[in-house]
Amino acid sequence: MDLIWQIFLNGIFLGGLYALMALGLALVWGVLNIVNLAHGAFIMLGAYACYYLYTGGHIDPFLALPLAMLIIFALGYLIQRFVLNLIVRSAMFTTLLITFGIDVVLTYMAQIIFTADFKTINPPYAGSNFQLFGATVPYVQMFTFVVALAVTVGLSVFLRRARLGRAIRATAQNLTAARLYGVNPRTLYAITFALGAALAGGAGGLYGMVSQINPYIGAPLTAKSFAIAIIGGLDNPLGVIVGGLFLGLVESFTALYIGPTYTSVASFGILVLVLIIRPTGILGRTA
Repeated sequence: MDLIWQIFLNGIFLGGLYALMALGLALVWGVLNIVNLAHGAFIMLGAYACYYLYTGGHIDPFLALPLAMLIIFALGYLIQRFVLNLIVRSAMFTTLLITFGIDVVLTYMAQIIFTADFKTINPPYAGSNFQLFGATVPYVQMFTFVVALAVTVGLSVFLRRARLGRAIRATAQNLTAARLYGVNPRTLYAITFALGAALAGGAGGLYGMVSQINPYIGAPLTAKSFAIAIIGGLDNPLGVIVGGLFLGLVESFTALYIGPTYTSVASFGILVLVLIIRPTGILGRTA
């Protein structure tokens, strides 16, 4: 029983991080109709930003997260403003090609700058833990889960309450009506893409505290984020939380009962089932 409880907690902690990873992809996809294949590259760059702020700037990794997110926000804004805005609302195939090219460029630039060596964000408290009803809870994983959940809920509140958040939602729902109310789509697209990149950068910083990072972690994390966004639903940030937690639990129990080799098979098997049974996602709106 203690083992099942331990695996359950591990799955919840992993799922919270997954939810934050997928949140930026779901936001950009839902508003700009762009499947951002460079999403994983932003996660990777966020991890490196947090790593160097910690090792070079001696800033605690959790305190470095806002700075890392700000750096990736600026990068995302520039890429959207001067590259993607040129082809926004183009055919899906065009945007896929452009974002794939951006992913390749960012990945190889990261290899040149950071080298391909594995790195880990390893603060002094990385090995600290406590017991909870017989299960071991590492402080880093618990803090990572809390931060990921807080950021996700904060985005949901921002989109529903803040003026800019409502403008983003209005543009996603009806571009023509948003223009009639004075919304500048190109500026809003750049801000939205930058916000999605910043969320990815924050997820990368948290990821670097629980796993190793290198320039090539982006592609599998993009695929994982894609699956979670579909499972949870693109139009609801809370749905992404549910999708991330669900996938984290599925992977944890698959690793226990079948083997860690089959976690990806289980993840994408769930994705196929959701697409067949409920194409809008677990909490997505139906037509």
